[in-house]
Amino acid sequence: MLRDKIITLLKERERFVREEELTSALGISAEKLWEEMRGLRDNGYVIETVPHLGYKMTFIPDRLMPAEIEKNLTTAKIGRRIIYLDKTVSTMDDVSRLAVEGAQEGTAVVAESQSAGRGRAGRNWFSPAGKGIYFSLLLRPSSSTGRLSLLALLAAVAVAEAVHSVAGVVTGIKWPNDILLDARKAGGILTEAGSGAGGAPYVVVGVGLNVNNETAELLPGTASIAEAAGMKVDRVALLQEIFFRLETYYKEFCRGEYALIIDKWRGLNSTLGKRVKVILPRGVIEGEAVDIEDDGGLLVRNDSGLTEKVTAGDVIHCGLPQRG
Repeated sequence: MLRDKIITLLKERERFVREEELTSALGISAEKLWEEMRGLRDNGYVIETVPHLGYKMTFIPDRLMPAEIEKNLTTAKIGRRIIYLDKTVSTMDDVSRLAVEGAQEGTAVVAESQSAGRGRAGRNWFSPAGKGIYFSLLLRPSSSTGRLSLLALLAAVAVAEAVHSVAGVVTGIKWPNDILLDARKAGGILTEAGSGAGGAPYVVVGVGLNVNNETAELLPGTASIAEAAGMKVDRVALLQEIFFRLETYYKEFCRGEYALIIDKWRGLNSTLGKRVKVILPRGVIEGEAVDIEDDGGLLVRNDSGLTEKVTAGDVIHCGLPQRG
């Protein structure tokens, strides 16, 4: 986007940049430059203008702008094409449309807010403006479809590790991919598979994370990273770290290193060893969550000693397992 290029130029120069220098570098007219500067100011950027000296950026707002995210981003694919939206209905829907149109792997749609962000089981994800991280990412794995369920676990590991790295906050993962803070939900991951032109398969990974939400505005049973950290969290730095770790583990996935992903998930999970209730369309399973299999399926041992594998369903933590 043109505005991203302007932001990059002004940040790189760190001085007043003459109007002629900007229009020449961007290949636009002075009138178009004025229009874009007005748009940037409307979005919270503070840009000084001095006759004969030009423009200088003095304040960058807390927004997940592509130019901010791409700076210092070390990934090769993930996040290298970012579509930024101030508001959208659902980033999952946006990326699904792009996937069908043939968008490149690693394309991400990042939004400041969603009016109907999608969570698991058709629920909405509360997405207040400028508080959290809401994005969806396009992947085009060539691996067996029997392993695609691991992408949700992979994404949960990447988010949990990124939160700890940037904010110093330790989170747990509730099977398969909810991010928990002291049993309260701080984030969630949704994955959906589909096929585009010519039947080319794709997977959309959606992430919703409460970052700088204030305690008073949180929904019951939810938490935010800033609340746990005791300070405001740099959303750009956190998203950069999430992208980096997503790409790191996605490379392992594509190499067939599934056991590594499973082991990372086990090390961060908060479900195994607990008594759980799993709500399924066919009924309810209750028992101890004993392990996950190599495809990410959850193994639940009921009170009769029988172990059942669950591949999808809502999990409720009931407390510590009851042992005889």
